[in-house]
Amino acid sequence: MIEVKNLRKEFEGTEAVKNLNLRISKGSIYGLLGSNGAGKTTLMKMIAGIYKQDSGDVLINGEPIFENVNRKQSVIFLADSLFFFPNTTIKQAADFYKSMYVNWNEERFQRLQEVFPIDVHKKIHRLSKGMQRQVAFWLVLSTMPEVLILDEPLDGLDAVMRNKVKNLLIQDVADREMTIMISSHNLREVEDLCDQIGILHHGELMIEKDLDDLKSDIHKIQVAFKHEVPPIFLHGIDVLYKEERGSVRLYIVRGNQEKVTSHIQSFKPAIFDVLPLTLEEIFIYEMRDVGYAIENIIV
Repeated sequence: MIEVKNLRKEFEGTEAVKNLNLRISKGSIYGLLGSNGAGKTTLMKMIAGIYKQDSGDVLINGEPIFENVNRKQSVIFLADSLFFFPNTTIKQAADFYKSMYVNWNEERFQRLQEVFPIDVHKKIHRLSKGMQRQVAFWLVLSTMPEVLILDEPLDGLDAVMRNKVKNLLIQDVADREMTIMISSHNLREVEDLCDQIGILHHGELMIEKDLDDLKSDIHKIQVAFKHEVPPIFLHGIDVLYKEERGSVRLYIVRGNQEKVTSHIQSFKPAIFDVLPLTLEEIFIYEMRDVGYAIENIIV
């Protein structure tokens, strides 16, 4: 379990994370979303024990993580920008990880070569970006982490390898109750993996919900009337975005779907549809609601 309490981090007078609280249950996959510069990487590095917070607490299974060598044995942070020692082969990197992590599983490392079919004697720096990413997952998953923190983890992987890696992550969550925190700008991938979502903006957590609850709370509706649009038909409805396309009006609204549907149908529209929203669309409209300006984005 990951607990973050009143967490704050400042760089050169700028607050990157502001009195943030969150809780991630064991065996869950938490998707951390946010605008560029929202503080996502800073937050993840504090949870991984790389950065020391200015104030507040980061606890993993009830223990502080910063400078906690024993707890860090079970926590892995896979960064957006990968680093390997120069001229290191995959085999040498595996030997290094084996010397550092007491839970290193040699049998799994050998077995994962079927998923990542790369010669272990290859020098990592000579591999392509996508193959280096494969090596990183190969090593990380062989350490059998309890907590895995991923920053843009699938960048550079082809479609087939992305699916293989996602399946491995889901398998470890199901089999070992591994906890994952993932940040990615590819929201379709986050949507496939995560069961809980947090949206960070200017260092503050503006939304935190189960993915199903988040989807059930925001809707895209399409409506048209035979005559003039009733002036009060959206009275009392939280409208995040609206657009007119001829006689058809498109709205993004927040609220209980049954109540929204019942209210609008009471005005007897000629056309009324509730359309599905992707996580990407939900993110866009929620960000627009806090001033992250986006125009003409309904598709």
